[in-house]
Amino acid sequence: MKSPSVASASSSHRPIRPNQRDLLPQRVYRFRMLGMGLAGLPLALVLLEHHAPIGSWLWGIFTALVWPQLAFWRARRSPKPFNAELHNLMFDSAIAGSWVALMHFNALPSVLLITVATADKINTGVRNLWWRSLPGVLLAILVGGLLTGFAFHPATSMSVLLACLPLMLIHTLGVSLASYRLVRRVQQQNQRLDELSRLDVLTGLDNRGSWQERAEALLQQRHTRQHAATLIMVDVDSFKQINDQHGHILGDDVLCSIAAILRHGHGEAACIGRFGGDEFAIALPTNLAEASVVAERIRHTVEQLNLPQAPGLRCSVSLGLAEATDTDSNLREWIESADRALYRAKQAGRNRASSENEVSLAEA
Repeated sequence: MKSPSVASASSSHRPIRPNQRDLLPQRVYRFRMLGMGLAGLPLALVLLEHHAPIGSWLWGIFTALVWPQLAFWRARRSPKPFNAELHNLMFDSAIAGSWVALMHFNALPSVLLITVATADKINTGVRNLWWRSLPGVLLAILVGGLLTGFAFHPATSMSVLLACLPLMLIHTLGVSLASYRLVRRVQQQNQRLDELSRLDVLTGLDNRGSWQERAEALLQQRHTRQHAATLIMVDVDSFKQINDQHGHILGDDVLCSIAAILRHGHGEAACIGRFGGDEFAIALPTNLAEASVVAERIRHTVEQLNLPQAPGLRCSVSLGLAEATDTDSNLREWIESADRALYRAKQAGRNRASSENEVSLAEA
């Protein structure tokens, strides 16, 4: 048992993975810098056109240069970075609203600032954040309007229009690229989850459910298109004895080695899966004669298998084959036919392959 000092020392050196929610300030910081920095140019031109007082210029400098750094510092210093960043985002919207009034409701930059502020809220993925920020926008417009006497000059000059273009283009592309990366990451994760849900964790073959879906499709193809299909059930001989004498870890190594043999050399159309425990299943789009060659090759390869972990261990498999017929109306009947052949192979002494219409295809 570890002493408290040892336990605390080991835990202090253990790497701590950051909470994904706490990474929000870092994600938002880049877009806040980009958006407010690019917004500084049209804001400055509007202020020049309106001969704005020094207070508006100071507010502009704070908005474009100081606030992005201050917001990031504030969120990073907070014990709850995620909540602090939400407050920062709400203040972003209030800043945008204040500039609508301070620019005397100049049409293009006013609409653009509100749009960019709203897009940043949506880009965070926080549900209804953009909606919750609207009261702050309206309040800021009201306060700014009181300071300017609600001066109203909506016309946008050509110089201000041109100054808005970098914000329109660069910020939009930046948000789009971030969204694209997020979508791709989610797609890759979903694809990985789908693969994991279909694969047997130990062997990497299809798990039983996934294999049954593919084998059922192969069987239906046989009935609709009259293509040959043969099922091979593979059972590891004396597997319980291997576990009892050598341990379950080595038993897993045996299963993985046999799975590797089954995985290769059958073509993409082959349905190969772990049926359960020490039993595997292979559904092939071939007739019984061709599948018999495959079964014999598997049997021989497993017989020659040499495990470095247990040099003296010799493994073998028994195989049961059943070619799909018109009477095999569903997958269960097809599996039962192959199981009966597998039972005969094991009763005949194991390490051999048998089919429904042949006593023995290959003997040890």
